[in-house]
Amino acid sequence: MMDRDSNKTVLLELQRAAGTGNSRCADCGMQDPEWASYKLGIFICLNCSGIHRNLPQISKVKSLRLDFWENDVIEFMKKHGNLCAKAKYEAKVPPYYYIPQFCDCLVLKEQWIRAKYEREEFVATRVCQDPCSREGFLWKRGRENRHFRKRRFLLSAREGVMKYYTKEFGGPKAIISIENLNAMFQTDKIQHAHGLQITYNTDGQRRNLFVYHESGKEIVDWFNAIRAARYHYLRTTFPNVPEPELIPRITRNYVKEGYMEKTGPKQKEPFKVRWFCLDSQERNLMYFKKPLDAFAQGQVLIGTMHEGYEVRAGVPQGVRVKKKPAITVVTPVREFVFICENEREQRELALSSGELHFLGSLWHCSVASFCWQGWCSRA
Repeated sequence: MMDRDSNKTVLLELQRAAGTGNSRCADCGMQDPEWASYKLGIFICLNCSGIHRNLPQISKVKSLRLDFWENDVIEFMKKHGNLCAKAKYEAKVPPYYYIPQFCDCLVLKEQWIRAKYEREEFVATRVCQDPCSREGFLWKRGRENRHFRKRRFLLSAREGVMKYYTKEFGGPKAIISIENLNAMFQTDKIQHAHGLQITYNTDGQRRNLFVYHESGKEIVDWFNAIRAARYHYLRTTFPNVPEPELIPRITRNYVKEGYMEKTGPKQKEPFKVRWFCLDSQERNLMYFKKPLDAFAQGQVLIGTMHEGYEVRAGVPQGVRVKKKPAITVVTPVREFVFICENEREQRELALSSGELHFLGSLWHCSVASFCWQGWCSRA
């Protein structure tokens, strides 16, 4: 019993030790991990430990608090740790490769863990392959019939385009410029564990493609291939911009998505439920009739206060709403009125209403941190 208690104490001290990296999950960065792989010598969170359990030849896991730790295993953990593992297994992670965080979807985390420890893709001796060109099949959701059908996709960073084909022979259905190409995982929205949303500009509109692949590795490889092509484009187009400033602009998730209700320009029209997406990079609040629509019904540019833009809690005088939670987005052209669903949202908006002024561009401010906290998301 004494060894059991003393070993647990030593293990928890190792987890908290400064300069080891052990206080965060070795794979997703979550704070205070309470599990460890005693075969790899790393400290990991509960969610990542579940992935490690599926790699019995590579990793074996135990709870820091609930399991018994033998003396020799404790000594092994002392000699290793998260920074030691990172130096080995993440020695050559490409700058474009997306490293998932604890809030990311399961397929991203699983393939990151498998890429590191099972396939050893990033060890120092590994020869990196060029991922900027890729060809294969993805299941794509039809714009009209809404069924997923197998389509051939081709990505070429050299040509600066991505194409997809609906027929075995003939030209591409769409030629997508890498300049405005974006990709984000949308597993809940698409209702598939490997669901990916690809967006691009066409004829002055933002177009959504919803795709998936049966293989988790294949869909993550496609995602990172798009990121590699985007990285190549940014590096070539903006050679003097420091890399740390380019990396966040390779691909991006929406700051916030969810349902709200909006009225028309006269503010007397009936409120209608719409699906909203807030894109901080483009500074756009887009709204759709349904979450999986190909095109937005409209959009609101979120500018700066200096340009005449403002966000206010509540509604303009004289506007009647059936619900209290509401915000008004003021633009030089018109005022947009949106209402949410419950009092909790209203309280959060009211608490932050003093900050609802854009003192700079959305480039430097996160609207989500003060405007849209608690915004309903009932996809």
